Amino acid sequence: MTDSPDITSLPADRKAQLLSGQSFWETEPIPEIDAPAVKLADGTYGLRHQSGRHDHLAVFESDPATCFPPGVAIGSSWDPAVAARLGSALGKEAVAQGVHIVLGPGINIKRSPLCGRNFEYYSEDPLLTGSLGVAFTNALQSEGPGVSVKHFAANNQETNRQTISSDVDERTLREIYLPAFEQVVTQAHPATVMASYNKINGVFASANPWLLTQVLRDEWGFEGAVVSDWNAVTDRVASLLAGMDLEMPGGSAAHDDDIRAALAEGTLEVFGPRCERPARCCTHPVHLGPACVGRLRRASSHRTRTGSGMRGSSAQRARRSPHPRERARRGHRRVRRVPPVSGWRKCARQRDPR
Repeated sequence: MTDSPDITSLPADRKAQLLSGQSFWETEPIPEIDAPAVKLADGTYGLRHQSGRHDHLAVFESDPATCFPPGVAIGSSWDPAVAARLGSALGKEAVAQGVHIVLGPGINIKRSPLCGRNFEYYSEDPLLTGSLGVAFTNALQSEGPGVSVKHFAANNQETNRQTISSDVDERTLREIYLPAFEQVVTQAHPATVMASYNKINGVFASANPWLLTQVLRDEWGFEGAVVSDWNAVTDRVASLLAGMDLEMPGGSAAHDDDIRAALAEGTLEVFGPRCERPARCCTHPVHLGPACVGRLRRASSHRTRTGSGMRGSSAQRARRSPHPRERARRGHRRVRRVPPVSGWRKCARQRDPR
C-alpha cells in the first residue's frame, strides 16, 4: 500500500460513505483502490474481538483472548515498563486476530471515585497517566496495529455520559485533563484519537472545533484520524466541520444523507488532492478529499508511525502552550485550583442539561 492513495476519482457520494463505518467494528473498504476495511476492537486490558455477531454490551460471544491486569493495576505499579509489556502483548494478539486498531489506552483522569470506568483508567495524576500511555502506545504500535487513545476529553463519569457537559475552565483543562493526551500524541504518535461522548463547556466533544482542530491538530500537530466513540455523533456535519474523521459504528444512512445535503447546500465542499491539510483546509468549508480517507487506509497496513513529535522548534511549541506562570504573566485569568479527584468538590463543574 502507498501512503497517499489516489481517491480523487471517487464521486463525492462515495467519499461520504467512507466517513462512517461499514459495520459495528469495521470501516468501509475501498475496493476501487484496493484498500481493505479497517477492523477495530476494544483493548484497554484485553482484546474484545467479535468475529461473529457484533454488539457493544458483550451480549454476543467474543473470540478467546487474554485478560490482562486493568488500567488501575498498571497505574498502581508506577512503572512504564509494565504498561509497555501489556501494550506489546495486546499488539501481538491483535495481529493474530486481524485487528488493525486497538481501542485504548484509556487515559482520562480519575476525577471522582464514582466513575464507572476508573478500573480501566490509570491514575488521577496527569504525568503518571501520560507516561504510562506513551509506553503502552509505543509498545503496541511497534507490533504493527495502531491504537485509539480515549476518551478525548474530560470523560470523567459514566452517569448520563452521553448528555453530560463537563464545564471546565481552560487552565484546569490544560493543567489536569489534557496533559496526558498531549504527552501521548506528541511523544507516541497514536494512529487515532477517540472523541468522547460528553460535552465540554456545552459543545459535544465529537463536534468541538476548539478541541479537535485548534488543540489536537494545530497545537499538538496530530496527523492521525479522529474517531467517534460508538454512537456519540449527534450532528454529522458539525462533527466534520469540527475535525472528526470517522463516525462509528456504521449503518447510519441518515447521517450519509446529512452529508449529501450539506454538499448540495455548500456547507461542505469536496476539495482536490492539492489540499494537504487533513480533513479540513479551513473551518468552512470542510475538506472531503483524499487525506482524510488516506489516514484510515494507512491504519489497515499494520505499520507504525515514526517521527520527531510536534512540529516546530521548541520555542514555537512553547508559544503554543506556554507554562502556567507564563500564561498568568500574559494576563490569562487566574482561577483557584481544586484537587480533581473529589467528586463533591468540583473544580470541573458537571451538569446534566436535561
